[in-house]
Amino acid sequence: MANVELKPVVHVDNEWRRWIAENLLLDGPPQAIYEQMLRAGIPHEEAVQEMQQAMASPYLAGAQRLRNRLAKHDWVLETQRHMNRLRSTEVPRRHKLSRDEFLGAYYTAGRPVIITGMLDDWPAMTRWNLDYFKRCCGEREVEIQFGRDADAQYELRKTAHRKTMPFGDYVEMVRSAGRSNDFYMTAYNEGTNRTALAELWQDIVQIPEYLNGEGAAQGFLWFGPAGTITPFHHDLTNNFMAQVLGRKRILMMPACEIAHVYNHEHCFTHVDGRQIDLQRYPRMANVQVLECVLNPGEILFLPVGCWHFVEGLDISVTVSFTNFLWDNDFTAEYPQQQAF
Repeated sequence: MANVELKPVVHVDNEWRRWIAENLLLDGPPQAIYEQMLRAGIPHEEAVQEMQQAMASPYLAGAQRLRNRLAKHDWVLETQRHMNRLRSTEVPRRHKLSRDEFLGAYYTAGRPVIITGMLDDWPAMTRWNLDYFKRCCGEREVEIQFGRDADAQYELRKTAHRKTMPFGDYVEMVRSAGRSNDFYMTAYNEGTNRTALAELWQDIVQIPEYLNGEGAAQGFLWFGPAGTITPFHHDLTNNFMAQVLGRKRILMMPACEIAHVYNHEHCFTHVDGRQIDLQRYPRMANVQVLECVLNPGEILFLPVGCWHFVEGLDISVTVSFTNFLWDNDFTAEYPQQQAF
């Protein structure tokens, strides 16, 4: 007589109860939830009892009312998604956009725009190259993000990827790398690098048409080889990306797409902008994705909450800014619990 392998019995714990509640709140059919519990090894009587208790729970009823409120918020976002589709998906390029038009048509409207002609007076546009970097600051110790290829979540765990080295050595790494995402000097390294690269900031102008240049020089330096990838995420501020060297490819999704972009942790999604997997992330099929290439001498305005993916097409140097003339502090209202 052949041996029959018995399936181990599984009992409902609090993790299972959270799973039941979440699926009921997502309008999962009770019969389907019950059948999944049976397949996992939960006895029939226990599965029935837990389902009945969950469906009769006043706690779940209270959560449902909260869900109804969130659904109303989602409706507002959905109307904005529909309105966005009435506009062209091309990111406009505006030459020397005036302060008033930038504020009215883009900053307050949360619309991306590429601005040209505003970096013409930057000494960096004519001085900056790899040899200049070595001559100017080559002996200084700088911090970079290193070992990114070995960690799929290198942005979430960026603290673990900090490494210091002479700036001249880093310049040579960039020069000889070809395409690589393994190392990158990013805004996260700015605390260490601002003093080390102080001379470079003398080549930067604060763009007074849009930015508040009072006090010390402000901004963040991004410097890396072709192939650097900043995965899809959103920022908690409005941002400028001022491109000095090389080109960058940027994908953007409006902030109102948040319900469809699989935002499960803080400001990140696991959707890969290099190849969006619609089998794994089917709701992305209906997301509006804007694409542009940012060239040297151009500035891209990234609105707060706008999801963006950035790929270095060449050896690239970017300076980003958040010190706008207008309100740009939205962190106080951001959820403290960031597991979504």
